[in-house]
Amino acid sequence: MLICENLSLRVNDFHIAAETLALPPDVYAVLGPSGAGKSTLLSAIAGFLKPASGRILWNNMDITHLSPAQRPVGILFQDNNLFPHLTIHRNLALALTHKARITSDQDRAIGQALDRVGLTDLAQRKPADLSGGQQSRAALARVLLQNRPILALDEPFSALGPALKSEMLELVRVIAQDNGTLVLMVTHDPNDAKQIASQSILVADHVIHAPQRTHTMFEHPPEALARYLGRVTPS
Repeated sequence: MLICENLSLRVNDFHIAAETLALPPDVYAVLGPSGAGKSTLLSAIAGFLKPASGRILWNNMDITHLSPAQRPVGILFQDNNLFPHLTIHRNLALALTHKARITSDQDRAIGQALDRVGLTDLAQRKPADLSGGQQSRAALARVLLQNRPILALDEPFSALGPALKSEMLELVRVIAQDNGTLVLMVTHDPNDAKQIASQSILVADHVIHAPQRTHTMFEHPPEALARYLGRVTPS
């Protein structure tokens, strides 16, 4: 279980806070207005931002001061961060080793990851030779190779068309279900949350709210979410 305990995050004059978030493995959408602090929350959990106060725990282990590499978190950003001069196979290999040569076990693991995302025949191509959807699949495969129990998605599929994005979201849902992964998915699209997120976390007005069931949140949105969605605030 991931626990954010009395968490306070600050970036210059901006701040957000949560009393306590207790998140067992599940798929969570992280929703809220632009600039509300959704990516800030993911950065803190992944280790790129030190909390102003509070703790972050994973399975009762305090990970607050661990480096990103030491944390049980794989993170996928919108730009995919694939190295353009390397083949897809070599890009994936970097999730396992920085050595020039890989072992047979590592090569087998890369092949399995490529197969999982449907890119087996494209392993020797470079990112520029792939479509946007294929690049997203490759980036997801690289994160999967890290084999970490928490997957943080910072709008990695937002630039894709509706059909491709839906396909990628479904792949994430299946992988999370098969592996028991805790997924935190930042999105601006309510349909993303409705498609794969069992629960949703609202970040608004400097507060990280406790998760609610996604369908309940959209049927009876709190005031901040209603404003964000452009709905009349429920009476």
